[in-house]
Amino acid sequence: MQKKLFIISNRLPLTVEQTENGTTIRQSSGGLISAITAYLGSGGADTFNETIWAGVTDCSEKVWNSANNLQEKMDYTYMPVFMNSKTYQSYYNGFSNSLLWPLFHYFPSFAEYNSNYFDAYINANKIFAELLAKHIKKDDVVWVHDYHLLPLAGMLRKKFPTITIGFFLHIPFPSYELFRVIPKQWQREILSGMLGADLIGFHTLDYASHFLSSVEKVYKVERDGQYLSWENRQIKADAFPISVDYQQFNDAYDEVDNSQVKNDYLELKGDKQMIFSVDRLDYTKGLQSRLKGFKKFLVQNPEYIGKVVFVLVIVPSRDSIKKYVERKRMLDEYIGSMNSTMGNINWQPIIYHYNHLSFEELVALYTVCDLALITPLRDGMNLVSKEFVASRKDKKGVLILSEMAGAARELTEALLINPNDTTEIADMIKTGLEMGVEEQEERMIAMQKRVSRYDVNSWAADFFGQLKHVKGLQLQFEIKFLDSFAKALLLENYSKANKRLILLDYDGTLVPFSKKPSLASPGKKILETLKELSENPLNDVYIVSGRDSNTLETWLGHLPVGLIAEHGAKIRHKGANWASEITDEIKDWMLKIEKIMDNYVSKCPHTFIEKKEFAMAWHYRNADLVQGSIRAKELYEELAEVTSQLPLNVLNGNKVIEVRNKGVNKGNAVGKVLNTESYDFVLCIGDDKTDEDMFKKLANVKEAFTIKVGNEATFAKYNLHSSYLVQSLLETIYLYPQKNISIDSLETHG
Repeated sequence: MQKKLFIISNRLPLTVEQTENGTTIRQSSGGLISAITAYLGSGGADTFNETIWAGVTDCSEKVWNSANNLQEKMDYTYMPVFMNSKTYQSYYNGFSNSLLWPLFHYFPSFAEYNSNYFDAYINANKIFAELLAKHIKKDDVVWVHDYHLLPLAGMLRKKFPTITIGFFLHIPFPSYELFRVIPKQWQREILSGMLGADLIGFHTLDYASHFLSSVEKVYKVERDGQYLSWENRQIKADAFPISVDYQQFNDAYDEVDNSQVKNDYLELKGDKQMIFSVDRLDYTKGLQSRLKGFKKFLVQNPEYIGKVVFVLVIVPSRDSIKKYVERKRMLDEYIGSMNSTMGNINWQPIIYHYNHLSFEELVALYTVCDLALITPLRDGMNLVSKEFVASRKDKKGVLILSEMAGAARELTEALLINPNDTTEIADMIKTGLEMGVEEQEERMIAMQKRVSRYDVNSWAADFFGQLKHVKGLQLQFEIKFLDSFAKALLLENYSKANKRLILLDYDGTLVPFSKKPSLASPGKKILETLKELSENPLNDVYIVSGRDSNTLETWLGHLPVGLIAEHGAKIRHKGANWASEITDEIKDWMLKIEKIMDNYVSKCPHTFIEKKEFAMAWHYRNADLVQGSIRAKELYEELAEVTSQLPLNVLNGNKVIEVRNKGVNKGNAVGKVLNTESYDFVLCIGDDKTDEDMFKKLANVKEAFTIKVGNEATFAKYNLHSSYLVQSLLETIYLYPQKNISIDSLETHG
């Protein structure tokens, strides 16, 4: 059975119109719908048997049902989400656009912290989740969009643990210093919701990095590059710069070339040069600075008065929000003042239009103007800049673009400006209007090449390709975990073996980690388990640890087990005395290393040094996650340089940086044990990077079962989630020491 694709956004991409002849529903245009349509039309649809778009509609359920028969003409099956107007207003105009929008766009003073808005936001997302849950199957793919629905992926994950979910944020994600001003409970709801997705997409790597940093600091979760481990899943956060349908805009040049609309604009332009801007009414767009920059340009360059015209189109947006109403009033007053004081009967510097533009009108203005002025104070991407570039089939025209827009990362040949610097805006307007045709063409060709190569179809295909890849990684991890079949095979081989070797790491494997190493002494249950295993005459049990020999002797010396201390620096075989092959003088280097580590204890609170007989370790498990990681990297690099000419190794372990003699590792220690006896069953369990040396040593030993505790990539054959499951496995082993257990019987009886 083929799977369905669910596209989830705040609003359905539909326009509902009620006329005398009844209700009609027509599909709207927009970047997202263009992206999905292009992707499905180029072969993506072959992956799905149906595409369903869910979102709020701008009509009542009764009106929707009356027009339901018209939906068959649409490109998608639409799933309307209905909620009462009060909930929607508090969710949309409230939390989404009065807190998230200003804060994520770096306007913290505009943010409103209203708990009722937050409650409505969560409730609205629950309404989405409950409706979707009635239709989603476990093999379907869900793609959630934008800041209105940040908690939704997490809600769906709880209902469908194995489903494939992608999330894309169409606005910036702020730095942690800004994100942290949100109340902590709200922070956690937002982040855990986003982490319900398998792939989280942003416009730029900066935004992805801000998100990963916030997750690290709020949830104390470590990351590996763009990947996070969360609730036994690998999650990726990456950049996918959304684009436009390049071909549509490029072809439109010819379609409007001789149109009446374009001729009207050419007549309006006359012998003057034209500057063009189009934006939604929003305080993030930098409209005031843009106008001030244009005014300064005219003041500084009076020769352009009467010879240049600025066409400014503002698209109405969120008129019901007070700050937007104020912004519109300020804009009207400024433009009116400038036109009356600087213009005359024959010329006005600004032609201002407050309304929507048709596609034809938009392309006509893109192709008539000499300069596109796009200066948002902060913008997730800004598709207007890409539309302008794509539409200029004549290779002419100049783009002035804010360096605060996501598009600035790609359109580097534009004249990039700081949108707060009105002097720079004025200077760049002059530079752009006086730019030669050859330079215009050179810059435009380079930008068009980039936009056409990664167009809207490439964007969607790239996202789905990465989503499939991440899901594949998750399946690999699932396969590696010790499932019932692998466990049955392990027990069967154990029961048939004549001589067995059991190698167990201590911290993080037999016992959970403690804030202080001295507090991690073995409990009664683990001691009983080790006693049962080691008293079996067919078993040789070794504890292979980074701990010092005195600690291991105190805690485990009374058991009939072998002990390997300090990663192999000292070994005590069962019934024998401690022995070490290290004879080099260590006092000199240890004093030097301790002095360096002590400096990092001073610089990083809650870290400490552990002195061993043959090694020195700096622990940062209790430190702040981010600060500890930064200092650990610094210390590792410094120690690596200091010890480069010494017979020492610097180990980057699990929340510990350790210095020890070269040639000392758990793999070599295990090799010595293997040489003492012939074993037909080997079980090796560890959790740390240091245990990888054991896993590598045993990789080609046919009789060996190697297990890594945790869900990290490893040389071990299997993974177990936690040390508690290790104890459970060991108990199962000693309870069935000699039984001839078949795989079939264990599969049957669980």
